[in-house]
Amino acid sequence: MKALQLLFKTNNHTAPLIARLILGLVMFPHGAQKMLGWFGGHGFAGTMNFFTGTMHIPAVFAFAAILAEFAGSLGLIAGLFSRVAAFGIASVMTVAILTSHAANGFFMNWSGSQKGEGFEYHLLAIGLALIVLIYGGGKASLDSVVQRKLTANGARPFADKPL
Repeated sequence: MKALQLLFKTNNHTAPLIARLILGLVMFPHGAQKMLGWFGGHGFAGTMNFFTGTMHIPAVFAFAAILAEFAGSLGLIAGLFSRVAAFGIASVMTVAILTSHAANGFFMNWSGSQKGEGFEYHLLAIGLALIVLIYGGGKASLDSVVQRKLTANGARPFADKPL
């Protein structure tokens, strides 16, 4: 029960709400590209083929990355399993920096003059994810509904503090 309490622990603050909504809304199109082929993406099969064939990522990790971006973005928007979703997205962004973007430097390729994209976008996503990991889903999250139900069922009330 303690682990479940920690998973849903949150507060009624606006900052984690803003962090999770912005991160979820920004990540959704990327996840939908990979999972559904929306927004010019290649869909699940195409993304799996690229990750496993071209990038030589094991299938289980390729699947986890697609799921983290797609389901994680939806979880953040709804505020359900916010910490799990934020952890998944932060993990994907960290791996993207280490495997693809660090070699291109810090800055995005706004002018098209460098070989690839830098990692500034990924770093911002990690920062937003860290806010959600520390504070939970915040105001207007489904996590707060679950937290209230757990508390009503005899669990100790949560403090209005980060983990």
